[in-house]
Amino acid sequence: MLYNYVKSINLMVPKFIEKSVISKEEVTLYTSPEHLVELLDFLKNHTSSQYQMLIDITGVDYPERSKRFEVVYLLMSLKYNSRLIVKVSVDEVTVVPSVEELFPNAGWYERETWDMYGIFFQGNKDLRRILTDYGFEGYPLRKDFPLSGYVEVRYDDSLRRVVVEPLEMTQEFRLFDFSSPWEKIK
Repeated sequence: MLYNYVKSINLMVPKFIEKSVISKEEVTLYTSPEHLVELLDFLKNHTSSQYQMLIDITGVDYPERSKRFEVVYLLMSLKYNSRLIVKVSVDEVTVVPSVEELFPNAGWYERETWDMYGIFFQGNKDLRRILTDYGFEGYPLRKDFPLSGYVEVRYDDSLRRVVVEPLEMTQEFRLFDFSSPWEKIK
């Protein structure tokens, strides 16, 4: 049944879909940023799909690829009780069009994805940091983000304000000896 459904979507909007995959009873459609809004509009408003609920938007980082990021849209059709995944692959400089006009809740998800991955959503009305501080540098969910960071933020009682200082580690985290002491005895 899923195979026929995916085949019918591919026949109705072939230029919007680059690839479709069925894995473990889940349908995933791959599209380009240029066709994202049109595809989601079709999936939301067509009578045979009616994916009118946007569950989530998130990103995935694959630093070894030329198109490093995948923006993942999770959709749900309450009428047909089915879920659908739409993925868009982009690099660090390619913008993704905002789908805030189609799904009003997309604004928050796009802000979160911008804050954590640095993926820019063109047309978002309020694209600013949501989970990190406004002066924060970098994007924490990228694979190349340093694990310990460079600065620490703390409240100083004597100054009665928040101060940002270079990070001072009391323990060297990167020099572990993983060999067993029992292997050294001959």
